[in-house]
Amino acid sequence: MPWNDKSGGGGPWGGGGNQGPWGQGPKGPSGPQGSPPDLEDIIRRGQDRLRRALPGGGGASPAVLGLIAAALVVLWAFKAVYTVQPDEVAVELRFGIPKAELSQPGLHFHWWPVETVETANIAEQLVDIGGGATSSSSSSGLMLSGDQNIVNVQFSVAYQVSDPRAYLFDVSDPDGMLRQVAESAMREAVGRRPAQDIFRDDRQGIAASVREIIQTTLDGYKAGLTVNAISIEDAAPPREVADAFDEVQRAEQDEDKFVEQANQYSNQKLGQARGEAAQIREDAAAYKNRVVQEAEGEAQRFISVYDEYAKAPEVTRRRLYLETMERVLKDSNKVIVEQGNGQGVVPYLPLPALQQKTPPAPVLGGNQ
Repeated sequence: MPWNDKSGGGGPWGGGGNQGPWGQGPKGPSGPQGSPPDLEDIIRRGQDRLRRALPGGGGASPAVLGLIAAALVVLWAFKAVYTVQPDEVAVELRFGIPKAELSQPGLHFHWWPVETVETANIAEQLVDIGGGATSSSSSSGLMLSGDQNIVNVQFSVAYQVSDPRAYLFDVSDPDGMLRQVAESAMREAVGRRPAQDIFRDDRQGIAASVREIIQTTLDGYKAGLTVNAISIEDAAPPREVADAFDEVQRAEQDEDKFVEQANQYSNQKLGQARGEAAQIREDAAAYKNRVVQEAEGEAQRFISVYDEYAKAPEVTRRRLYLETMERVLKDSNKVIVEQGNGQGVVPYLPLPALQQKTPPAPVLGGNQ
């Protein structure tokens, strides 16, 4: 050892041979009936050796006292001054009783050891709950749904300290309590709903319900925590039944696909039928409008003719007669000879030749 010397001395305080640090070697049982050595005597001898080792023989010199006082002052200043980080607040305690004011980030002073300091992190923190890829063997995420299915849920809770005094002094382990309350709340929410809701249908609703349950419980315990958000990271069946569950999922997806195809076909046919019905209604409205307009036109024409007839009945009557006869005899093959105008005419007329129509004129530019 480094304190060994050539003279065969003992430890750093002297003693030779097999002696110990206080000048005597190990002894066997001493006193009546092998009683142990006196402890006070050993301590007193050690103090004597220590005084002889100190400068000046261990006397109370001013230099030593000043050095000790300076060391105590430095130690007290080191303990009395403390720093609060930007994402923390501190609570000072006087004789173990928390003060009302909070110490904000920065450098602060307190009267140590009469006063002590406890700090709390007020930044938003995230805690993961449930078995994930890194902890697939964990059963903390296995939960029973409302339709008697077992699901493995992994979710996270974003929270922060809202009341540092309550967080530090009202609950012994607020972070651990938050984890337990969050897991219990998720089990309650999942147990009230079918497994399909946690898988994909209503994750947002479940997260909102879990957040409300957690916050209500924490407020009841006065934990000083505020839950900002619940995020469901993953929800899957246990590995033992994953294949069967995948088959069920594929069957449900096929069912949804077939229902969607049926809805598309129904919408197509329904749209086509509605279009045809609209076309029929439009045609009926157009026919109705045309018939009404024709009837109104005929009535208006009759009224106008009647007005003219009322002004000159004879002229109007003759005009109507001639127009009617013109329409009737326009296409008839008849030759009418007025009575009294046929005298002196050859009794035979070439009526077939008169009936022949004049051939149409040739078209200019046609084939010769």
